[in-house]
This record gives sequence, structure tokens and C-alpha cells, in this order.
Amino acid sequence: MGLLQDKVAVVTGGAQGIGLEIARALITEGAKVVIGDINQSGGASAVQALGGSDVARSAVCDVRSSEQIEALLDAAEETFGPVDVMVNNAGMTRDATMRKMTESDFDDVIAVHLKGCWLGTRAAAARMRERGTGSIINVSSISGKVGMLGQTNYSAAKAGIVGLTKAACKEVAFKNVRVNAIQPGYIRTAMTEAMPDHVKESKIAEVPMGRPGEVEEVASVVVFLASDMASYMTGTVLEISGGRHI
Repeated sequence: MGLLQDKVAVVTGGAQGIGLEIARALITEGAKVVIGDINQSGGASAVQALGGSDVARSAVCDVRSSEQIEALLDAAEETFGPVDVMVNNAGMTRDATMRKMTESDFDDVIAVHLKGCWLGTRAAAARMRERGTGSIINVSSISGKVGMLGQTNYSAAKAGIVGLTKAACKEVAFKNVRVNAIQPGYIRTAMTEAMPDHVKESKIAEVPMGRPGEVEEVASVVVFLASDMASYMTGTVLEISGGRHI
């Protein structure tokens, strides 16, 4: 019996990277998972990588649309049952200095990260409170704590997710629905591995543990927050950063 045996989870942005690893970890602990991703072919590939349709499904979902978020949750309920865990992970980047960043660069990142997280939290909480149980995990970033050069849009969105999490948790705690957030730091992904060596070295130099984090280390914290091991935790923000920017 896993920590999440017979639970149903939804992971937005789960077709690749950290989201895919979160989905894998949830399934390993006994959950059934529905991935919501704007990349239809990527979602289908992820389902196969996760063990097939008995444990995972995918649905096309643009998290900027409340209708598509509701349809994603409907699909999960129709396939596996009521949703116990919601992971708002979908994201994107449009990095540039303020001088060069366009308004659309700013608006798009805010819409996907912050509005998408709000829509996912709102939709999942509405269903969970009726059942008197549920765990929502919102993926922020260490960038939302300290602010990163060239990321006024991304840092603002990720900081907003923290405020959203803390406010939302107070609205639904009396219904036994928990809302928490994580803030990953420098994590080894395909995107970070593609960075120039001197950039990677500079980031690692800021990490007291002296190495990047692994996607599995992020996913394990999500499993913890999703499980009954964190049953008295809500409104928390857990940094997964190896001590960077403490």
C-alpha cells in the first residue's frame, strides 16, 4: 500500500520535466493520475511512459481557460473518480530585461502561472470542499522569493502563487482541504542542462549543498504534501533549493 493508494490526482503541465516526474511519483505511491497539458502528443507519450491507461490518462488543457480546467477535472472524475490531489504545475518562460520585455511577454507568463494556478485552485477546491477532503499543491519557484534578473514577469507570477496559496488555504481549511506550495530552486532538467557551463557553475556556487536538485527530489515533496503525512499542514511554502537563497 502506497501513501496515495486509490487516490486520484491531476497534474497540469505534466507531459514533461518536473510535472512528469511528479505524476510518476504519485503513481508509484498508488494514485491514478490525469495529466493536463497543452501538448496533446506529449501528454499521450507521457501516459505510456507512466505505465499506460490503467494508471494514467491525459487531456488537452490550456490552464488560462476556466472551461478547460473544469473539463480536465471532469475527465479525471469520469475516468478514475473524485479528485483527491490537484497539482498546479503548468508554466512557461519569456525571459528578458524590463527594457526589452514586451507587454505580451509579461501578460502571457502571468496568465499561465498565476491565473492558471488560481483557476486550478478554485476549481479543485470547489469540488474538494463538497467531499470534505483534498490536497492542492501549487508550484512556485525560488524566483518568487528572491527575484531573478531578467524575470520580472516570472518572479512576479511565482511570488503571486505564494500569496494565492496562503489566502486560499484560509478559505477552505474548515472543509479539510489543504493548499500548500513548493519553491524549487536550481533543478536538473533538460532546460537547465542546456544552459552554458559557466551559467550552471555560477548557480551551483550559490547552493550550499553544492549540486543541482533532481526532479525526483521535487516530486517526493509533492507526494508528502499530497499524503496524510502532511495532514496538519496548509498554507506552507516548502523550499526545495539545497539551501540556496535562504
